[in-house]
Amino acid sequence: MSNLISCVSWVKRGVSAHQPSKYVLDEKELERVSALARIELEDARIEIERAHNAAKSMGKGAEGAEADDAGEDDDEDAWVDEEDASMEVDGDVQVDAPAKGDDLAQYKLDEYDEDDVKEDGMGPFSNIKGLTFYRDNQDDPYITLKEDAEDDERSELEILPTDNLLVTAKTEDDISQLEIYVYDESQDNLYVHHDFMLPNFPLCLEWLDFPPASSEMQTDTPPKFGNYIAVGTLDPEIEIWSLDVMESMYPDMILGRPDKTAAHVPVPAGTGKKKRKKTKHRPSSDTYHVDAVLGLSWNHTHRHMLASASADRTVKLWDLSRPIVDGEGAIRSFGVHKDKVQAVQWNEKEPTVLLSGSYDRTVRVFDSRAPDTGVGAVLGADVEALRWDPWETHAFYVSLENGLVLNFDARALPTDMKSPSPARFTLSAHDGAVSALDVSPLLRGCICTGGTDKLVKVWNVDQTAGGKPAVSMVASRDMEVGKVFSAVFSPDDPLTIAAAGSKAKLQIWDVGTNSGARRAFASKLSEAGRVLKEKEGGGLVGLVNDDETSEDEGDEDD
Repeated sequence: MSNLISCVSWVKRGVSAHQPSKYVLDEKELERVSALARIELEDARIEIERAHNAAKSMGKGAEGAEADDAGEDDDEDAWVDEEDASMEVDGDVQVDAPAKGDDLAQYKLDEYDEDDVKEDGMGPFSNIKGLTFYRDNQDDPYITLKEDAEDDERSELEILPTDNLLVTAKTEDDISQLEIYVYDESQDNLYVHHDFMLPNFPLCLEWLDFPPASSEMQTDTPPKFGNYIAVGTLDPEIEIWSLDVMESMYPDMILGRPDKTAAHVPVPAGTGKKKRKKTKHRPSSDTYHVDAVLGLSWNHTHRHMLASASADRTVKLWDLSRPIVDGEGAIRSFGVHKDKVQAVQWNEKEPTVLLSGSYDRTVRVFDSRAPDTGVGAVLGADVEALRWDPWETHAFYVSLENGLVLNFDARALPTDMKSPSPARFTLSAHDGAVSALDVSPLLRGCICTGGTDKLVKVWNVDQTAGGKPAVSMVASRDMEVGKVFSAVFSPDDPLTIAAAGSKAKLQIWDVGTNSGARRAFASKLSEAGRVLKEKEGGGLVGLVNDDETSEDEGDEDD
């Protein structure tokens, strides 16, 4: 598997903890982890003790050669070094005394060390005995500026209210992890703050501020605000991690039943006589996913609700306010598609309405309270991504594998999928799949797309008097991330986009540095009360890679 970043998620300024805490694995946390994973740790301890006792008993009952080896240390004094023995001679060795007429006797070398040494007048090092050495600078009274390692570490890890966090789902050398970046827009500075290891290849991310319940939490207390990220992977389970805790070994919550799905256990296909890539489908369930989680969406109004789309052809709803116990899981399951469900999203203006897209080449809009009364549209290719338009309640965008982006009005869609469902407008966006799509939450009519042609494009959608929108491309750029898998607008800056892809690099593009973009969005920026800051450079900010720097220096030398 090649190195890549599959998805990116922003975190608004001022949400993250100023000083993230460090993970503590105590008894309470161990109990929580055991309950989440549904693993009997006590059984594991018993097995370890049995193995340890067995190893001890093997040492006690040793016989033969092993017993001889065990007694070797007792007779070490009985052994004689042959070389030392060969040097010995019978009797005492007589050492001849120096003759009276010895020439060296006059120098009295035997009394050389007994002479009194005068300490005065010994040169520049005469007062060296008066110097005192301190192993720790904290003990030295002459050092007034004390060094505090904890303060240095604390200052390096702090997150300022003006900083954004970016979460990337990265896979490198078959190892998957979440990398949390800090982005300082004022200094154009981007760096990795901390990371988490993941059990499998990540497919989607969704930020949320609702603290998920666990078996140890009290659900009768009013919910507080937090800083969490939900992760969908090739495993059927959804993991929720706290971004304010560093060095975590286990997520805060797991949605699913790893004990039932046994995703880590391979499912055999066929009789075993031949190796096959295709595996059998696990039996479906209404309370948990049985295949990879492809999409996630958090409800901003009903903050305890999370929707998930899966390769098991279902969309499920999860209640984060209650702990997952035996026999319980998702509160609703919708089977509105006939193939893998690629994406799902809540409507922010109508918080009970869901939008979903599938590999069956359809999109569905339905109320989670009455899914049978939903509407939909038939498409000409597989769905890659979809987004509700935050500026129009009933409008949404869908990007397809054939390079098109479609805009629909949900009110004009039929309930019968056999009826025609024309789009309001169609955009030929990329040469290849449009794998990334987003709508600016701060600038009306501004959308961005990213494709496998390695380009990120920004589009301006203007409403005309005739009712049909006029769409024009404002800017296009190769952000040097390879094939673009994710392109997302910043929640704080109207024309800032984070993108990542097949090169496993995260890049941030300030589109406002483009003069054409400033002219195209000038009126909209003034209406939104936004002012773009003048910046030098090309507007592209990335993480400095030591390997790339050394390669560039090598190219210059050549």
